[in-house]
Amino acid sequence: MTAPNVSADVLRSLHRIHRQLSDLRERLERGPKQVHAAEAHAKHRDDQLAALRAKAKELRMAADAKQLQLKTSEAKIEELKVKLNTASSNAEYQAFREQIAAKKMINSVLDDEILEAWEKSEQLQQKVAEAETLLEKAKQKVEQVREETNQRTPRLEGDIGRLEAELEQLEGSLPPEIRGSYQRVVRHRGEDALAPVEGQFCGGCNTHIPLNDCHKILLGEPMFCRSCGRLLYMPEEGTPGK
Repeated sequence: MTAPNVSADVLRSLHRIHRQLSDLRERLERGPKQVHAAEAHAKHRDDQLAALRAKAKELRMAADAKQLQLKTSEAKIEELKVKLNTASSNAEYQAFREQIAAKKMINSVLDDEILEAWEKSEQLQQKVAEAETLLEKAKQKVEQVREETNQRTPRLEGDIGRLEAELEQLEGSLPPEIRGSYQRVVRHRGEDALAPVEGQFCGGCNTHIPLNDCHKILLGEPMFCRSCGRLLYMPEEGTPGK
């Protein structure tokens, strides 16, 4: 029975198209992934800003509470001063003085705490402003990546469709006797379903190809690598190695 023949040009074209399709599909898939990554980064920036704002609000509320506590304490000192002036005994007078002194000490501590809280609040507000700027940049990046992806997608889909049609036509020219084997290796290896013979070695797995098999490939007889299963072909100007 005569072995089927297949043109080396067809096999080279098949390999080229498979590799081009793999690259185009990868680029097509990369677009949504890049958009997702940009959105995730923007979400991270948004979460950071929300945390800083919450912390700033908490700090302001704590400072306001201390401020109210200070005012209440100052009012209490004024009340004690009135009582001090109307004390009916030396012991009562001394007790009011001690209470006023204790309140003033507490107020001194509150003053320091309030000042520290406001300094921290100012520093935090600066961080909030920086976080707002970073969030805005992240949002702009999302829009930029999304726009680039939207512009690129139709072109990539068009190229993929054109190459898929070309691939289908070339695959239809393969001898029926090898089409099943070819399709199995394509399902298994994708763009690496074919390999050139490079100096009497498989260009895919570097396994030695017997010289007799190399001659058969030169004559157009379909040959699959006995090691990796790739469909072998001679590169342009290719000759078996000596």
